[in-house]
Amino acid sequence: MAQPPGSPEDTGRQASLPWTPGEAGEGLMQAVQALETYKKKDPNKVVVRFKAVGNAPIMKQNFYKITAANRFQAVIQFLRKELGWKAGDPLFTYINLAFSPAPDDTVSNLFKSFATDGHLIVNYSTTAAWG
Repeated sequence: MAQPPGSPEDTGRQASLPWTPGEAGEGLMQAVQALETYKKKDPNKVVVRFKAVGNAPIMKQNFYKITAANRFQAVIQFLRKELGWKAGDPLFTYINLAFSPAPDDTVSNLFKSFATDGHLIVNYSTTAAWG
C-alpha cells in the first residue's frame, strides 16, 4: 500500500533544512557557548537565616552564607548536618513560614523571589507545621 507523501514511512522524501550549512555553524557555536555559560557555577553567596519552629532545636548560629547556585536539597543536607540528624529523621523546611520549596529549586531563585531584609529565611521543624 502506498503511503501518502510526507508520512513517516515515506523514505523517498528528502528532509529540507531550515538553515544553510554556514548558518548551522554559527547556531552551533551559540548553542555551545550557551551551554558553557549554563555549566558555570554562580560564585555568588546568599545569606540564609534558619529559624526553628515548634519543638525543633534552636541552632547556636542562625546565619550562613550558601552558594546561590546550589539546589535547596543542599540546604536541607547542610541543615541536617548542623543539627546532627540522620537521613531518616523527620525534617520539614519552609520559606518565610509559608510554603515548602521543592528540593530541586535553586537557592538563587528562592532568594530572588522570597528574600526578606537581604536574607532567605528558612524555617525548620520536626513535624509538619503547615499544609
